[in-house]
Amino acid sequence: MTAPAPGGGLRIVRLANFVTTRSGALRTALRHLGEGYRAAGHEAVLIVPGPRHADERHPWGRLITLPGPELPGSGGYRLLVGRHRLTRLLAGLAPDRLEVSDRFTLRWTGRWARAHGVPAVMVSHESLTGLLGQWGVPDRWGRPLADGLNRRTAGAYDRVVCTTRWAAEEFTRIGVANLDLVPLGVDLDTFRPERADPDLRDRYADPGEVLLVHCARLSPEKRPDLAVDALATLRRAGVPAVLVMAGDGPVRDALRRRAAGLPVHFTGFLPDRLAVAALLATADVVLAPGPVETFGLAGLEALASGTPVVVNAASALPEVVGPAGMAAYGSPAGIAAAVTRLLARPEAARRRVARARAEEFGWPAAVTGFLRVHDAKPAGTLAVL
Repeated sequence: MTAPAPGGGLRIVRLANFVTTRSGALRTALRHLGEGYRAAGHEAVLIVPGPRHADERHPWGRLITLPGPELPGSGGYRLLVGRHRLTRLLAGLAPDRLEVSDRFTLRWTGRWARAHGVPAVMVSHESLTGLLGQWGVPDRWGRPLADGLNRRTAGAYDRVVCTTRWAAEEFTRIGVANLDLVPLGVDLDTFRPERADPDLRDRYADPGEVLLVHCARLSPEKRPDLAVDALATLRRAGVPAVLVMAGDGPVRDALRRRAAGLPVHFTGFLPDRLAVAALLATADVVLAPGPVETFGLAGLEALASGTPVVVNAASALPEVVGPAGMAAYGSPAGIAAAVTRLLARPEAARRRVARARAEEFGWPAAVTGFLRVHDAKPAGTLAVL
């Protein structure tokens, strides 16, 4: 049995699927929340799937990796499988709180927590209704299916947390009472306007050209094809735009073929967050065309960098970017028109508004919100980071 958490704090054990081994918004959020939990005197333990078993200590907490199969066609996502193995691990960890980030394959952990007297929270990082629509399920079938699954999720956990009102809507429409809204945050120190790099701009764009950036996983649900097609639309309209696609994923090769003949630069995965910050700060406009984004951390990082964002109006991102961006429905023409309208604003003003909007989303507020949901007050002895 694992020893109690030090300093009188709680042991908060977190389970997450669909976490890449290298980066991603979910991994970033879990790291920042872990840092905040530890700073408040609690012990943070994160369990994720990976290619092999590992048990590591990080400044933001303990990371346990369990071998899990790769999800076909996902470009590297893996799943926690084997309930017996996972329940044995949970029993050994003896959590004071359980936090789960996957309501598809891990919903059963709510029943385990209830049977063992452990308060449990499910964090809904996506809109199930939106995902079913993306998968081609008609709304007349998808909505009842989502409603049924969401009722079971809400019944299995003490609390359900959504990060935007958009994501919470599918729970509020079925009358879920144990629902909390806690926006995530952004790293305002790493991502800031001063990271803009003239040499980096010269690498991708000639003087007078518009530098567009798409910074996200190259996967179908992110709709990176819309960014490429919007660039083509802008070029046909006489706008001298170029596009940098930062990231990697399962549709990379298809995107390269789609972008043939267009000024599109593929950077691949950028492991250095300062390099990502410099790219976002150097761009004129960042594109976030995914229709099922529920918070859009990359878009918020762009705003923190002083760069406005064009987002998909069908997603939660209009709620997040507010006046610092422009929403367009998911068509190349709509996205291109939104880029044009943003560029019509004076540059200094649009960058100032972008940064000001990002400053409304600090990680300390997000950590406070999650600790409130966990009923986890700061412990008497702070952990040393």
